[in-house]
Amino acid sequence: MAFVIATTNMKGGVGKTTMTVNLAATLARNLNQRVLIMDLDTQISATLSLMAPGEYAKLRNEKRTLRYLVHRAIVGDPELFNQVRDGVRGYVCNVPNLSILPGDIDLYDEYLVSEMLHRRAMSQGNDANFEQVWNTFEKTLVRSIIKTIENEYDVIILDCAPGYNLVTRSALLASNFYLIPARPEPLSLIGIQLLERRIARLQDAHKDDPNVKVEMLGIAFSLSGNMLTGRYYNQVMGRLNSDFNESKLFKTRIPMDVNVSKAVDNYMPVVLSNPGCAGGKAFAQLGQEFMQKINTLARVNEPVSKFSLSNL
Repeated sequence: MAFVIATTNMKGGVGKTTMTVNLAATLARNLNQRVLIMDLDTQISATLSLMAPGEYAKLRNEKRTLRYLVHRAIVGDPELFNQVRDGVRGYVCNVPNLSILPGDIDLYDEYLVSEMLHRRAMSQGNDANFEQVWNTFEKTLVRSIIKTIENEYDVIILDCAPGYNLVTRSALLASNFYLIPARPEPLSLIGIQLLERRIARLQDAHKDDPNVKVEMLGIAFSLSGNMLTGRYYNQVMGRLNSDFNESKLFKTRIPMDVNVSKAVDNYMPVVLSNPGCAGGKAFAQLGQEFMQKINTLARVNEPVSKFSLSNL
């Protein structure tokens, strides 16, 4: 089965989606991993980083976005298994191992969710069961989609929305690890601290389920301007070094590089469009470090690791 990794941060504007798509492309092309991106952010930035708007509009008209899969998961549609496969777009950017489940600006209907959960709680006796029904739904929503295809991939990356909504919580509960893209600045640090507290509470709410065990893979930084020499950089890094083990901070830093932004205009990650630029090289290095961390944690958590460092 695939390793499932959620990329998330409470704060937006930290380079989360750029890191997601470039990391996925690096793993697929450079490290020969079968990679699937699930775009769970209603800004659909990951989707539009990998395909032109016209192509996406066609997929949406054909009801081949995550909106329709999430709806089927909510109502417990038995056809979900077949529909997930129909929604996956493979061979992204002409990379054989890279696939995506396109996102949607309307990912789910909050009224439908509330109505369905209330009905389930009432069918079990009374409203006292609502919390239990909610917890079950929360941990199975995204997991039910992943379960249909997890054997077909080595790595599944869930690009979560900033903040902490239902889908993000469900994505975390469905994941083995979570990766925090960040910038070394005070507000980003606050986002990391808030996220850690909420994940701790989330895991506590599901502590009786042995299948719920999401672990931080690490914090990876994108830089801009003079961050490396600014006083905020030293303050933030000093705080993070005191709060987290060194192994939780990725050594690779993604530099500010205009080529990264230009690549988005061509609907292609910079690691594919311009791998020799500073940003492309940094993302390639991040991919190597990412797989090393995955292997290390897999050996700790399981008797036999799925991946071998000798393949890197």
